[in-house]
Amino acid sequence: MIKYQVEPNLSAIEFKQVLEESTLGERRPVDEMHRLEKMVANADIIITARKEGKLVGVSRSISDLTYCTYLSDLAVSKDCQHQGIGKKLIDLTQEYAPQATLILLAAPAAVDYYPKIGMRHHPYCHYLKEADKLK
Repeated sequence: MIKYQVEPNLSAIEFKQVLEESTLGERRPVDEMHRLEKMVANADIIITARKEGKLVGVSRSISDLTYCTYLSDLAVSKDCQHQGIGKKLIDLTQEYAPQATLILLAAPAAVDYYPKIGMRHHPYCHYLKEADKLK
């Protein structure tokens, strides 16, 4: 049985563990604990999924709670994927701020997942990475 909850004080250690157990750890600074600590501390919405107390999923978002919610991290441990945990985490994130549009950038391994659960594709996304410079 999976227990879902809003968990604003999630530890960076547990966050790192679930990132590493999912495919998302390949694209997050898991070797920089100080950055993970800030990622967790500065999130507006953190919803977790736990199985027998062990963290197996997390949704970490930044939101104004009324217009937009950016779901920055959706991670589910590989051994718990394909059980509806990611979908439930998204649903609970959206319920937390129901007026806000939920926005995310898909990880390459999850590009085909989001349309299957009813999310729309948007072709006009632009971003700057930390090493990029505005021209």
